[in-house]
Amino acid sequence: MEHHFAGIPELTGVPRVAVVIDVMRAFTVAAWAFSRGVERIVLAPTESEALALKEGHPGWLALKDGAPAAGFDAVNSPGLLRSRDFTGRTLVQKTTAGTVGALAVADAPLVLCASFVVAGPTARFLRTEGSGPVTFVVTGEDGRADEDLACAEYIGRSLAGDDVEAAPYLHRARTSRAAADLAAGLRSGYHPDDVELCLEVDRFPFAMVARREESLTVLRPVAVPGVPPGLR
Repeated sequence: MEHHFAGIPELTGVPRVAVVIDVMRAFTVAAWAFSRGVERIVLAPTESEALALKEGHPGWLALKDGAPAAGFDAVNSPGLLRSRDFTGRTLVQKTTAGTVGALAVADAPLVLCASFVVAGPTARFLRTEGSGPVTFVVTGEDGRADEDLACAEYIGRSLAGDDVEAAPYLHRARTSRAAADLAAGLRSGYHPDDVELCLEVDRFPFAMVARREESLTVLRPVAVPGVPPGLR
């Protein structure tokens, strides 16, 4: 299957199929949120819009990058999220790169959001449901973030259906600038386990599909044929 890679500033037009990659940490966090019971994630363009959506919908929760802030219920850290119970809740997510990339391609006929923790199910979903060329949106560092590019290339190689050795791609992610910054505590809202949690390949058995629902862009987990529910 044909595919290419683009940073957010390089996007032109509307792709037929888009896979938006944010390994550290937006779409690792999204997958963890679904595993903790979140029903859907609404992607917000700004923090103020995230808070407005929460205020307008009783029971919704809001999540952002960085340090905890008034009005927000969680931060963009898988380590800080993994013990929470969000059963049946709607989560509004706003991050620096991942949600921006997803909203940039929200009009595409098919949009998936991905990271290493859902890489295999994402590739399998594309093999069974996708049609046409795939645009991988590498969200970090204007398309230069090696952890995101490595994950995109890993999924791209996996589209052929062959077994692909994950170790070289994980090594690139583990030695990326984002991983170094997280390990050094240079990003707010951080848990010491975040880097390793972002590098658990196929931790979850679902893909994550973003679709327009009325005026909102909504991310939901989608079961993938052939992937056991208890993958990990």
